[in-house]
Amino acid sequence: MNFIETALSGAYLIDLERIEDARGFFARAWSERELSNHELETRIAQCNLSFNKHRGTLRGMHFQRPPHAEVKLVRCIKGALYDVIVDLRPGSQTFRRWLGVELDEQNRRMLYVPRGFAHGFQTMSDDTEVFYMISDFNVPEAAGGVRWNDPGFGIEWPMVEPTEISDKDRAWADFTG
Repeated sequence: MNFIETALSGAYLIDLERIEDARGFFARAWSERELSNHELETRIAQCNLSFNKHRGTLRGMHFQRPPHAEVKLVRCIKGALYDVIVDLRPGSQTFRRWLGVELDEQNRRMLYVPRGFAHGFQTMSDDTEVFYMISDFNVPEAAGGVRWNDPGFGIEWPMVEPTEISDKDRAWADFTG
């Protein structure tokens, strides 16, 4: 596994280290030891799958409030998406900054999302599937979010208007922290 530090403190892109031959390739997709060596969270409490029928579907921007804040490892296993995180940690050197990355079935890249970040994505193709490994169990009462188009963040989505978005995600308030 190859770990690439991003411009946001504590967030990483993780690429597969492929061993290729005529059959295809083999790669380690998860290693507790390798994440530990980078001082990253290794606990996985649950794994989630998100299927999205239509290109332009937007989900986010979600987070879990402490003490249920969670780390996410996000990978696109079918299709393509633009994955976005926002640092909501007061006192962080990258507080209120956002990062967007392309995850798709070809690059097989994974995004490590630290605690205290909001997370969301916009699909770039029909029938996109997203696989999440999450460090803590979901606690509905701790669920929070910020508006996907909050002008305080200025996220530059590939498609300015989503084709699909839930009423809940459309109704999140702007961030006031």
